[in-house]
Amino acid sequence: MSLADQLIARIRREGPISVGDYMTACLHDPDEGYYATRPRLGAAGDFITAPHVSQMFGELLGLWAVAVWDALGRPPRVRLVEMGPGDGTLMSDVWRACRASPAFAAAQETWLVETSEPLRAAQTARLGEAGVQWARALAGIPVDAPIILLANELLDCLPVHQAVFTKEGWRERRVGVDAWGALAFTLGEVPPNDLGDGAPGEVREWSPALEDLGREVGATVAKAGGAALFIDYGREAAGPGDTLQALRRHAKEGPLDHPGVADLTAHADFPAFLGAARQAGAHTTAISAQGDFLRSLGIGLRAERLTAAHPDQAAVIARQVQRLIAPDQMGNLFKVAAIHAPGLTPPGLLPSERA
Repeated sequence: MSLADQLIARIRREGPISVGDYMTACLHDPDEGYYATRPRLGAAGDFITAPHVSQMFGELLGLWAVAVWDALGRPPRVRLVEMGPGDGTLMSDVWRACRASPAFAAAQETWLVETSEPLRAAQTARLGEAGVQWARALAGIPVDAPIILLANELLDCLPVHQAVFTKEGWRERRVGVDAWGALAFTLGEVPPNDLGDGAPGEVREWSPALEDLGREVGATVAKAGGAALFIDYGREAAGPGDTLQALRRHAKEGPLDHPGVADLTAHADFPAFLGAARQAGAHTTAISAQGDFLRSLGIGLRAERLTAAHPDQAAVIARQVQRLIAPDQMGNLFKVAAIHAPGLTPPGLLPSERA
């Protein structure tokens, strides 16, 4: 039975489900969920992430990790953690850059936080099993040494809830079954949180899962020391908007069209995520655009060196740089922020006025 048929049967038994529950089923159902069974990354898959655009992205994040370790006073042990490591491309590029600092390479201990068995198999094929440890959750990583955590396009996969402003006020958007027996959006009860005033038809989103993760990362970093870097497309200020989308074969489609077959995402609410981390005792940086962040790390110089080593690839490298930093491509859409221990200043990012 397809996931769509399972969801329709569930809704007929139990009633309409929240958008968040729908996202969770589509992405993580053990038998039919997208990440649990059929994740397709890269040019031949459903979507491309920054590590697949260019090796420079991961290399610069590797240099960022080394700089954080240096700012920590070069501890003899540090855990290099990636959450949502995809097919291992990012970490392989991070490792390449880290080899420029043999002392850091010797001090670091790599951990990958992964729940998808197909992706863990891809990571093993790319990185090997030597020198890598896996955990299914951040809580599975010991906190007896500082942590340097990287996460690219993780927050956008966390389930969101939605509400619509109607003439009766806010009503939670839910997923039900229409008169023809197909999945369809419907309206439910008043949402559990205060969303303030709205305009007719306005949609607002919130994510308890995102805030829970913010608190968990904040508490972990505050206890262990270190910093956690998050890069994702999302909001730098609270506001309305329906950002739920499905991607399949590099094209957008309706979120209800192919449950479990397409990837589902929503814009990350960076202010809510960072606020939750501060509540847990960590400090945070200001939110930066990806283009500004990569320029501050020296992507221009890295591109020059790659071009000098591979002059026949000059045009390709130039296009890759533009894809990563141009305002009309990934440069402004993707945001960057760090959660860090008090007293640490992560490189490439400005301090937050809220700490």
